[in-house]
Amino acid sequence: MAPGSHGGATHVMEVAGELSKLGHELHVVCRREKGTPARLTLPVEGGQPLRLYRLRLPQYLNLLSYPWLRRLAQRLQPDVIMERYYNLTGAGLIFAHRHHLPTLLEVNALMVDPPGTPKYRLDHRLGRPFERWATSQCRWAARIVTPLQTTVPVSIDRTKIAELPWGANIDRFDPARLAVEEIAQLRQKLAIPAAARVALFAGSFRHWHGVETLVEAARLLAPQNPNFYFVLLGGGPEEAAIRAKVATAGLNGRVLLTGPVPHDRMPLYLSLGDVGVAPFDTSKHPPLRAAGFFWSPLKIFEYMAMGLPTVTVDLPPLNSIVRPGLEGSLFQEGDPTDLARVLGEMLRAEPEKLKQMGQSARQRVSQNFSWAAHCRSLDQLLRDMSAKKAGPVTSQ
Repeated sequence: MAPGSHGGATHVMEVAGELSKLGHELHVVCRREKGTPARLTLPVEGGQPLRLYRLRLPQYLNLLSYPWLRRLAQRLQPDVIMERYYNLTGAGLIFAHRHHLPTLLEVNALMVDPPGTPKYRLDHRLGRPFERWATSQCRWAARIVTPLQTTVPVSIDRTKIAELPWGANIDRFDPARLAVEEIAQLRQKLAIPAAARVALFAGSFRHWHGVETLVEAARLLAPQNPNFYFVLLGGGPEEAAIRAKVATAGLNGRVLLTGPVPHDRMPLYLSLGDVGVAPFDTSKHPPLRAAGFFWSPLKIFEYMAMGLPTVTVDLPPLNSIVRPGLEGSLFQEGDPTDLARVLGEMLRAEPEKLKQMGQSARQRVSQNFSWAAHCRSLDQLLRDMSAKKAGPVTSQ
């Protein structure tokens, strides 16, 4: 659902907003939750309004939206259709293929799961319909945008793939926009002492996000470092287990779980941190092991935009985004002892050193990993595709 606080919704809204500023007219079709309006128009400063059309269909029934989508497209006469790939979706691609419209397919996860995974086994039992459908969508698309091209089936022409990382909204995620009083009030609300050094995690609590590793590192650090605090922003399927682990370790009051935070409030909450932590654990997610780290790390870009030195795992491409000693530090994946060592060094560092790292982090994101930069590349792809549009959309 868009707008929303999860990464997918953030991606959709940021891309739509930035493309609008570049002169595109955006009509966004997305999922609607109960009690929300079916249609929504959102203003964009410096761009055209975004028009959202929201359907009450679950994601796995996306293809049933085709008749509705066909009527909408016949009325709007789009130049290009963009579709964000998910399993069992593709109504937009079907329409574009039937009407010879150029299509840009956005892929943010491995399209064909590796052997041994439940999806792979089910697909092969059924005669591989999921794999064939994923491959067909790639062949129909004029261009494919993905953070890492290993997400796309190997049979697809690599020249149509553009590797584009996600980014941060560097205007919204800007520490200079926050009032000192507001930050102080939030620290007081969460009972974080003024002299505390804070390591901060933001994201969904899934087992491959490594929150358990961070809590174990906190358990190792907390007894000898009474001024170290750990703030965990967000929620998800592992939240209850993490809360139990924190309580069992006697870390209540030192490891603070806030629950989900609205995305527009995230800059304020990130300002609590001295260090941002992204402790991913790919050993717990087979597709990442098979294809490499194909996620574009939104949390890391937003930490860095907020001037937070960042600690993450020593894996490509993360170890080229965060350069040790410049924007933060790296630790060995899945190793809480090594994470505790690195966090201890960072949180004990002189404030001036952390400030310099934070400034370097923000500068690096501003230059290389912003949504504006992402969408300038998308803009060129879309304009090239639009120039090749075949003609008006007819009923079919």
